[in-house]
Amino acid sequence: MKQRRQGMVEMINREGSVSFAALKEAFPGVSEMTLRRDLEYLDQTRQIIRIHGGAKSVEVAIGTDDLFNRRSKRNAEAKKLIARKARDLAGENTSIYIDSGSTATEFSKVFPDGRYLIFTSGISCAMELARLADAHVYVVGGRLNPYSLSVNGSRSLAYMENINFQTAFMGVTGYISGRGFTCGSEEECELKRAVIRKSDKVVLLMDSQKVDITSTFTYADLEDIDIIVSDGMLNEKTVREFEKAGVTVL
Repeated sequence: MKQRRQGMVEMINREGSVSFAALKEAFPGVSEMTLRRDLEYLDQTRQIIRIHGGAKSVEVAIGTDDLFNRRSKRNAEAKKLIARKARDLAGENTSIYIDSGSTATEFSKVFPDGRYLIFTSGISCAMELARLADAHVYVVGGRLNPYSLSVNGSRSLAYMENINFQTAFMGVTGYISGRGFTCGSEEECELKRAVIRKSDKVVLLMDSQKVDITSTFTYADLEDIDIIVSDGMLNEKTVREFEKAGVTVL
């Protein structure tokens, strides 16, 4: 029992959120009643968060900073697809902002070389962008978050005061209709808001599993976003909501 429950926790943490159907498939020899009892126990002991139809990891549900290495393994193929779809959205001879996070890091891996001014708050992004010969890459100053491999804080906000961006590529922890796009850190939220205010065009890099997940701090609403690049798996209701607000969905 202990080993099974630990396996459930690891699966939920790895994926961020898991449906009950997926749990049944992962543990085929266990009855539905037993799985529900396991979820109830894990929820009561605060190892996971039960939701309708499944469970979420504690980090995703309450918006704490999850480990970058853990997040980078979730929906890895979807993030690579998003990165490939987004790479042609930045024109040369422009200033670009690339957010921190695992999807932004995948985007940085495929970002084309050329005459760009690129600013990023992601340490992992900067490491990937270091391969570029013609672009000028700047790392936003501030305090290092060792969990998300990003920098933020008052120095980051001050750094933004005199910089303007043609295009900002932003990450997201979750989206729920009526609550907007969220992240798990107040300092990260303030930095994202500052970048959006200073950007002509805002592109959101968001895989479909971020829908109906909320984190602690809302940094943007639909009216703040111009383009959403996703993995092609967004449900029709969400796509209609985005397009009704004038957001292009790719």
